[in-house]
Amino acid sequence: MTNQPLAERLRPKTLDEYIGQKHLVGEGAVLRRMIDAGRIPSFILWGPPGVGKTTLAQIIAHKLEAPFYTLSAISSGVKDVREVIDKTKSNRFFNTTSPILFIDEIHRFSKSQQDSLLNAVETGVFTLIGATTENPSFEVIRPLLSRCQVYVLKSLDKNDLLELLDHAIRNDQLLKEKEIVLKETGAMLRYSGGDARKLLNILELLVSSEEGKHIEITDAKVVERLQENPAAYDKGGEIHYDIISAFIKSIRGSDPDAAIYWLARMVVGGEDPEFIARRLVISAAEDIGLANPNALLLANACFDALRKIGWPEGRIVLAETTVYLACSAKSNSAYLSIDRAIDLVKQTGNLPVPLHLRNAPTQLMSDLNYGSDYKYAHDYPGHFAKQDYLPRELLKERLWKGQESPAEKKLAEYMKALWGERYS
Repeated sequence: MTNQPLAERLRPKTLDEYIGQKHLVGEGAVLRRMIDAGRIPSFILWGPPGVGKTTLAQIIAHKLEAPFYTLSAISSGVKDVREVIDKTKSNRFFNTTSPILFIDEIHRFSKSQQDSLLNAVETGVFTLIGATTENPSFEVIRPLLSRCQVYVLKSLDKNDLLELLDHAIRNDQLLKEKEIVLKETGAMLRYSGGDARKLLNILELLVSSEEGKHIEITDAKVVERLQENPAAYDKGGEIHYDIISAFIKSIRGSDPDAAIYWLARMVVGGEDPEFIARRLVISAAEDIGLANPNALLLANACFDALRKIGWPEGRIVLAETTVYLACSAKSNSAYLSIDRAIDLVKQTGNLPVPLHLRNAPTQLMSDLNYGSDYKYAHDYPGHFAKQDYLPRELLKERLWKGQESPAEKKLAEYMKALWGERYS
């Protein structure tokens, strides 16, 4: 239909038409192999807006010839979920392909709504495909998350976006009637922010604002048209990701003026306050850490307070926390130490727990010397007894290294007093 938006007219119908996400659906990729085999597990697609989550779900359903049901977490409740479950049960016949239930913005489902999906997912009443722009670890309940794979979709890169532009100009029934020349593409790519839908919206806006058959697109023309039509792109793509990046980097760089400015940009732009609060919690742990442990307490209290008092007063709590974190001493030693430890585990595998650190709840375990020779720290002067806590093979490894903030210097000095050369 010619009155449909360009992005809808060009929605791919097959994987061969699908642009981007080669790590998932390219030849030989994990999701492509399962689709070609005709059987997929329940999974969640996590990625920014406009990268093809809904389209991919529809293509999979079409490829597998599976009944396709869809719910929007914004407008659906537990009753709607149960109705879909009943419908899939009644329409399911022996040996037929499992129906697919696609839930857009699954992160907006409440705990009770997510709970209502568990049994149906576990028993195979349907295959669940969820789509979310938010980290599923925070937004999807653990029992449901454990029953689903999580696949991360990436923003489209420059080559993907250029391929999409070329495809649109050559194949859309309206655009191919024009003589469209892409003299410059930098501004279009920049404003799209890796969002296919936004890129096509910008292209459609530019074409519709030009008279005549011959249309030449330049960076200056893109900037001019978008300034005249701010609704042509939403906060979901470039603004959402670029501004939150500038916000966190300003906090990390100890610039409260810049941090509060970017916070104001998000507030005025209608950003989800809880999204901002979550990023403050992450920043407090990642960038401030042990230099000021109170920062994490304040950020967590900010999240709770925001939920209690709501909006617009919540902006004050966000502002207080933002300024405090920006002005705080910084350390990423905890962040670096867990990454070092994870790398070490991957390199060394599952080394056995030393016998003296093992629990001995049964007589057999006790007979096998589980827990034998363990020194209970509180029975010793200063509540410390020197003994080995790492596997024997790793006794020389150093994972946490204190940094230069006063708080961490104090911690490091205390460790050196206890352990001597190990922390020198």
